[in-house]
Amino acid sequence: MKEFILFVLTFIFVLMIYEIFVVSKTKKRKAKGEDNGKEPIEIVYLIKRYNLNMKKVNYNQLLQIISIVSSLDIAIVVSLVMIPMNFYLAIILGFVSCIGSILLSYHLVYLFYKKKGMIK
Repeated sequence: MKEFILFVLTFIFVLMIYEIFVVSKTKKRKAKGEDNGKEPIEIVYLIKRYNLNMKKVNYNQLLQIISIVSSLDIAIVVSLVMIPMNFYLAIILGFVSCIGSILLSYHLVYLFYKKKGMIK
């Protein structure tokens, strides 16, 4: 039960921080028309790796999806690392689960947009 509470609290905390510092600043910058190449790295990854067509994508929806996915990834990694075990095993598990969850989750975002026909 403690692990589930830790997962939920981590997810909510990271989601709020991500919304405040990344999503809101990016929306303000886009509203002002400032396009100086300061896209969030997640969007750059989706564009370069999966050829996401930004002309068809609702940018605000993409920001929300990315914030939820990133928060979920961090919450999963924190929950796995906090399982009592050897310190070195926790570091290795954290690294592997971090890389794996990021790659898997952004591939699922790609499949979502591919199904909607928003891939070049």
